[in-house]
Amino acid sequence: MFIDRLTQLGTDIAKLWAQYGSVFLEGVRNTLILAVVATAIGCVIGFFCGVLQTIPYTKTDHILKRFFLKLIRVIIRVYVEIFRGTPMILQAVFIFYGLPYFSGNALQFTNKWVCAIIVVSINTGAYMAESFRGGIISIDPGQTEGAKAIGMTHFQTMNSVILPQALRNIMPQIGNNFIINVKDTSVMFIIGFTEFFAYHKMVTGATFKYFPSAVIEMVGYLIMTIVASIILRKIEKKMDGSGSYELVNDDQLVMAAGTYNNPKSGSPYDERSKEFTGTDNQGGRTR
Repeated sequence: MFIDRLTQLGTDIAKLWAQYGSVFLEGVRNTLILAVVATAIGCVIGFFCGVLQTIPYTKTDHILKRFFLKLIRVIIRVYVEIFRGTPMILQAVFIFYGLPYFSGNALQFTNKWVCAIIVVSINTGAYMAESFRGGIISIDPGQTEGAKAIGMTHFQTMNSVILPQALRNIMPQIGNNFIINVKDTSVMFIIGFTEFFAYHKMVTGATFKYFPSAVIEMVGYLIMTIVASIILRKIEKKMDGSGSYELVNDDQLVMAAGTYNNPKSGSPYDERSKEFTGTDNQGGRTR
């Protein structure tokens, strides 16, 4: 009985794909475009929010500087709490239907792509704001002090010392948000945006084969997220750089240039660690 139902499921899926395969693929395309664009814009929003929240000030600074920095932090905090604390589907409803409601239909979205990108981008920015803030404050304060000791300004310190390290630290979170966006774009059907899940609803409405279509959806989302995970892992590995590097110094009284190994490369909690690979710093196997 189970084998018969499984065979029937395979037959139904094959028929659906033969008839609506191009429709499903168009949904995949729309989903990926929306997720990539919205994640990129959300990262930009989160970057600026994270940087603005970490601008230092003291009691000796001018009162206007302290006032504006505190005001900016309050505004960002309100933004983050609202968009992290409410479902994206309701945010889409408020933005898409709220604008014409409050403007008496004078203002409304004529392009659903624009509305969908705005909703997903703002939602992603709220999460990335805290990720960037956390990544910045996670860097050892001694590095900031060292940069100031050699005369670097706050902008130079952030640009050359803090942000490159913070960006690497939050790369897993950026990838995580992208994968979440691939799945969560499915709620954009509420405003009539036709992405992968919306096409699933259209197909089931025409064929009444809900479960076979849902299986195609499940496999499609799984393939998209797995491929995204593999690509993001490769990007993280690329950002780690090589474990070997060369030091070049023109001062003859200092150690001569050569090739060195980075003993702190990787983490004790991932596959790049010495404990995981069973190798020592020189590349040899450990007992």
